[in-house]
Amino acid sequence: MTSLIPAPSSVDAPGGRPFVLDEDTEIEAGPGAAGVARWLRTTVGAATGLPLEPYGSGESRIQLRIAPSLADELGTPEAYRLTVDEHAVVIEGAGREGLFYGAQTFRQLLGPAAFRRAPVTSERVREVPPVTISDAPRFRWRGLMLDVARHFTPKDGVLRHLDLMAAHKLNVFHFHLTDDQGWRIEIKRYPRLTEVGSWRARTKFGHRASPLWEEKPHGGFYTQDDIREIVAYAAERHITVVPEIDVPGHSQAAIAAYPELGNTDVIDTSSLTVWDNWGISLNVLAPTDNTLRFYEGVFEELLGLFPSEFIHIGGDECAKEQWRESPLVQARIEELGLADEDELQSWFIGHFDKWLSARGRRLIGWDEILEGGLAEGAAVSSWRGYAAGIAAARAGHDVVMCPEQQVYLDYRQDAGADEPVPIAYVRTLEDVYRFEPVPPELTPEEAAHVLGAQANVWTEVMEDQGRVDYQTFPRLAAFAEVAWSPLPAPAERDFADFERRMAAHYGRLDALGVGYRPPTGPLPWQKRPGVLGRPIEGAPPNR
Repeated sequence: MTSLIPAPSSVDAPGGRPFVLDEDTEIEAGPGAAGVARWLRTTVGAATGLPLEPYGSGESRIQLRIAPSLADELGTPEAYRLTVDEHAVVIEGAGREGLFYGAQTFRQLLGPAAFRRAPVTSERVREVPPVTISDAPRFRWRGLMLDVARHFTPKDGVLRHLDLMAAHKLNVFHFHLTDDQGWRIEIKRYPRLTEVGSWRARTKFGHRASPLWEEKPHGGFYTQDDIREIVAYAAERHITVVPEIDVPGHSQAAIAAYPELGNTDVIDTSSLTVWDNWGISLNVLAPTDNTLRFYEGVFEELLGLFPSEFIHIGGDECAKEQWRESPLVQARIEELGLADEDELQSWFIGHFDKWLSARGRRLIGWDEILEGGLAEGAAVSSWRGYAAGIAAARAGHDVVMCPEQQVYLDYRQDAGADEPVPIAYVRTLEDVYRFEPVPPELTPEEAAHVLGAQANVWTEVMEDQGRVDYQTFPRLAAFAEVAWSPLPAPAERDFADFERRMAAHYGRLDALGVGYRPPTGPLPWQKRPGVLGRPIEGAPPNR
């Protein structure tokens, strides 16, 4: 029980006779607990081969209760208390979320075999020593961003990611659905977005400076029913799905589908295709009324699919060259009384901030939305370091901390020559474990605007599930502990203890079929010899 990840707030192990989980164990689900009972049967029940029937009159039981008083005691509806003695397992949650996290902890106590999909032994008895665990998360936003635009992840892979997030008590799935290299969500009123925009003719293999190409079409998209299934599956695991539709940059796939969205007085947008390379495309949206109406139509359908409080609109890396060259755009800047292209981007973002606010939603965007003035009510994903997040929090805006130098999981994990497609700085498991989401410069009032943290998985150089697994794990386990547990200051964190607990956690990842990076380095099939990356030497700036 000392190998739990994330580390719980309080563990009391008094000793004594263990609880025996066996054929006679039943689940007693109180009001509001039916969903967790169902989850236990379909996971722990499947892994152990035990029926875990609804409670009748047996002596061995798992009791599931909603106990709202825990929210007052531990400070959040995500809190839980897990008590094990020889007679029963009692899992109490301040709300349904907390009850679910308590069940996840109980699953860890059963050992790695509890993470399999079917029993691997005829033995049907499990023993759990007596323990009382009281626990609650540090942050309300414990996120993972998955980029499915650069390399498409089929629906089953997305559902798998949600299960992996739930196993680590992460609760926000940032779904990066559109970019220059692909549009991944069905919009019924604009069918060419997926008919044209979801497929590219070929794909760069490695960094954009690589001479290698995969000479075959790549793509795919999620139907609206796929999205409904993903959102419902996530909700059962108390994960909020935050969709991202990128505007006004990173939009070449949309312009390829509907050329009138681009800057037609600068280039022949009808000749554009979905981009097959990486980097920042110069082809950005034209700031016309037609473009605004088009994306309002996109967002109208999006709001019907995603019930999330936040909608992510990108806003990052918008190249301004075409805007500067376009007479129509320059006339628009003058018409609106704006100073320059930065203010034009701020106006564009501000339009959708007001549009979303009028419909009861909140806009969140990458930290470039600060340029030219931050839209009132908008929240910021601080990715270029801490500085933008600090500025936003001081201005009273909510912030999700996801600095690239700390928690971009596409960054390489080691400086060795065998590291596959090495990108940017070395970010080891220990580096991620020592990430601190709240900058010390913030006052307590300012720090309250830090909603939490997010790890980002950009997939330019991740062509399949194996590559995504390798880059994401085991570092996501370290990130999960940072986002959940009340850890000391980065330099004072006990990484040796975390490594010790990871020794058991690798067994859980093995049972889940995760192709993580082993502590000793990549396995032969995880290497990509000869595929060019873009390593950056030295330590990343911590600002």
